[in-house]
Amino acid sequence: MGSLPHIIEDCMGVLQLYSDGTVSRSDDINFPFPITVDTSVVFRDVLYDASHNLHLRLFKPAATSTNKKFPILFFFHGGGFCVGCRSWPNSHNCCVQLALGLDALVIAPDYRLAPEHRLPAAVEDGAKAMEWVRKREDAWIEELADLERVFVMGDSSGGNIAHHLAVRIGMESEKFGVRGFVLMAPFFGGVMRTKSEEGPPEEFFDLEALDRFWRLSLPIGEDRDHPLANPFGASSIRLEEVNLEPILVIVGGNEMLKDRVENYAKTLSQLGKRIEYVEFEGKQHGFFTNSQDSELALQVIAIIKKFMLQNSA
Repeated sequence: MGSLPHIIEDCMGVLQLYSDGTVSRSDDINFPFPITVDTSVVFRDVLYDASHNLHLRLFKPAATSTNKKFPILFFFHGGGFCVGCRSWPNSHNCCVQLALGLDALVIAPDYRLAPEHRLPAAVEDGAKAMEWVRKREDAWIEELADLERVFVMGDSSGGNIAHHLAVRIGMESEKFGVRGFVLMAPFFGGVMRTKSEEGPPEEFFDLEALDRFWRLSLPIGEDRDHPLANPFGASSIRLEEVNLEPILVIVGGNEMLKDRVENYAKTLSQLGKRIEYVEFEGKQHGFFTNSQDSELALQVIAIIKKFMLQNSA
């Protein structure tokens, strides 16, 4: 008789992978803060991909005048491609702040998660969510959205998705009104360690967790230099040949991902791309999406708002 299935990967108890390949996901998550109740923002959920039962959440300022069109801001949540959801407090609260602070129609799509659905599933779903908006099949999109002012934002693994969507769109002739991308501490990897990865771990994030997310999300047998992890890997697309829209990169100075994110911005700048790099001194991973510091949130939103205004003309 064979041994009983046992846990071989454990992501903070939220996701557990067993030796027989089965996966257990917990909905009993003890978030350190509740969902924000703010009547100045209205939201609702919509099915955008019936084939994979994927939903997105639309957020809009409650006070809307007739004939007003809002810029669109896609927001892709983080979670190492393995955990996370549009309805989690960190994602929901962040989108409420973005909708209000940017006076925008915020669209937060869920995407398929690893290890059940390894990359590139998450990127494919991001592209499908954008295509859903392009079809204007929802009343809010039809009546309120300015499809000539579209921005794509992602946090951590969502920032990685945003990068790959930027590359895809940069290689297409039809731009679909996309004016720029906002990458919050994009989750990039590489076989060669960076100094910040090898440095002291963060309060809620360490190298073991970082590696686990890549093991669970990359195609089986691939390493962290895979193009979906490392934008400058040996087999990655040559970005100098891609017509990228403007990119704003924001990272905390004490993040393990800091060096990799800074190198991303420097390299794109050297390639002549329009990229802006902002570093928040002393801050750790999730300092915007997981923080309850309203003053800090206002600073981040002001930077994003300026970026959007500069690229909306």
